[in-house]
Amino acid sequence: MKSSSAWSDNQTGGPERPLAVTDDERLEQELRETLAQRVAGPHRLPVDPAGLALGRARRTRRRRTVAGLALAGIATALAAGGMIQLGGPADRSTTPTVVLGDPRGVATRSAEPVAPVPPDRPADGQVDLIVAGVLVTGTGQRYDLGIGPVERAQRLPDRGGWLLTGAVTAAGRTLWMVPAGGEPRALLAGAEEIVLSPDGRQVAWRDDGQIFAAGIVAGQLLAMVAEPAPTGMVPVRFVGDQVLLRAGPQGGHLLWRPSPGTPPGAVAPDVLDVYGSRPDGRLVARVRAGMRSCLALLGPDLTPDTTRCESTPAVDGRGAVSPDGRWLLVNGRLAGSDGAILVDLAGTAAPQRTVGPVIDGVVVWADARNAAYVDRGGALARLRPDEVQAGKWASSTLVAGVGDGVRPVVVAGPE
Repeated sequence: MKSSSAWSDNQTGGPERPLAVTDDERLEQELRETLAQRVAGPHRLPVDPAGLALGRARRTRRRRTVAGLALAGIATALAAGGMIQLGGPADRSTTPTVVLGDPRGVATRSAEPVAPVPPDRPADGQVDLIVAGVLVTGTGQRYDLGIGPVERAQRLPDRGGWLLTGAVTAAGRTLWMVPAGGEPRALLAGAEEIVLSPDGRQVAWRDDGQIFAAGIVAGQLLAMVAEPAPTGMVPVRFVGDQVLLRAGPQGGHLLWRPSPGTPPGAVAPDVLDVYGSRPDGRLVARVRAGMRSCLALLGPDLTPDTTRCESTPAVDGRGAVSPDGRWLLVNGRLAGSDGAILVDLAGTAAPQRTVGPVIDGVVVWADARNAAYVDRGGALARLRPDEVQAGKWASSTLVAGVGDGVRPVVVAGPE
């Protein structure tokens, strides 16, 4: 306290300031007083660090809120088109399936695109193939995609690239998107089963005891809808704006319209496989007819309108309907022989006949006049209905790189 008193006496006592003071002396005295006042009191920082941190946090929170509102706006716009919910049910926790990242891990990216911009449509009879992770175009160009085994492949609309469904693994299936001129990236992973709409704009999958559906917009899955599903129920294909579900391993199918709180419809127990639809909306299916199975056209409630039993469709469910709805190419047994059978659904052509080797994969109709598939030997089989009706057998082409468990996959669509 003594030093404090001495400091106070030093301010008020002592000889008075001379009357004659030069400008330099006055400036020196003012500077000394100013410095003395700053030393006497606590120093105030020109910037408040806590205030800065709080301000930055508020600005970050505002930016995230704006971004969230923007995404919500996009989802709301999509909801107006028929897909409503941005997630699964709120009353139960689910295992996320959508992947934010790349299951392949961090890797060095190529500076060059790995896939070309696809042409509007393949030339007559030409198809693209996926062979051991390599895209082989109809003109023979090869592009290494750097991904694992693929089970199904489909073109995106508007020449946007490709969608590839990975083979099933212990971790489930992965849906890859390969944008035109870009590199593949995963849209979702860990799913038990994945199906795409014919136009490549929607996807449905099963995971963690639920059935999901979502739209594919600009390489993102949006407007996701989910419903609980019993064991064994999996999506099979899209039928218009509905998803066809297989009830279980023993057959039986039902339809689900993806919207919040809308469970799947009633099971049609005698529907064993569905191959596609005709322009009038009827589905082409294999149905149980007494002690055997036959082909049938199904109405909107999945009940048979007409049934045909000239041939016995195979139990593997492999087959597809042509885009114009006239032809069905399907595995079956006819006159004691197994093979690919061509069926005229309009009933105006010659009787059903075997036209090629057994189908071992997906049947792809490039258009109403050209079909292709991979046979059990891994060869590419191609046919035209007008030629096989005239007695010609499907052509067979060996594919380079096939063998040791590697099989080609024919690229479909979009319709």
